[in-house]
Amino acid sequence: MTEVPQWRLVGDWFDVCSCTVPCPCTFAQPPTNDHCQGVLAWHIRDGRFGEVRLDGLNVLGVAEFEGNVWAEADVAMGMFVDDRADEAQQRALQAVFGGEAGGWPAAFAQLVNDARGVTLAPITVEVAGDLSTFRAEVPGRVLASAEALTGPTTPPGARVQLHNAPGAEVGPGQVATWAVGTSERVDVPDFGFTWEWGNRSSKHFPFDWHGPDE
Repeated sequence: MTEVPQWRLVGDWFDVCSCTVPCPCTFAQPPTNDHCQGVLAWHIRDGRFGEVRLDGLNVLGVAEFEGNVWAEADVAMGMFVDDRADEAQQRALQAVFGGEAGGWPAAFAQLVNDARGVTLAPITVEVAGDLSTFRAEVPGRVLASAEALTGPTTPPGARVQLHNAPGAEVGPGQVATWAVGTSERVDVPDFGFTWEWGNRSSKHFPFDWHGPDE
């Protein structure tokens, strides 16, 4: 087996899913109606895998599962990898997100027991600097967008956030910013996924991962 180099990825993650607000999965509880369909987007702001730079690249997942994802749920997921990545970057991204490179993504990858494949695609991921909006798109196949949750008692410009989430998809120690999904359209028959949702749950987490495991 090829030795895994030292690596680190820092960036933004968010999802838009079919759960009601707030998504129970972040509290390590079963999803709304015990069933979830969702889009997961990762944007790498700063990243390296050995000597391979990964800055600015995106990865997007489409997933569906029954039961509590943190307690042996049946999880199906297909992945899109940024088609701007060259061959070395593609290998690095697949090693990290496939779990072979260790770190938190290896633990997350173990939650998926039905991998629907990995394909290259143009991926746009946009996260507002003030976390007011998030958006991800694979043209003609996936669209997910959200607006930060707010209400009559939320201070102007402040975000509704959660610390020490018991079910953070990016791992421990990060802060969730809650949002409402304004759109979620998935039409990926090669992964077996087609659905459309609106006005459901979304949240943003920053991530800071490294590996391989010591």
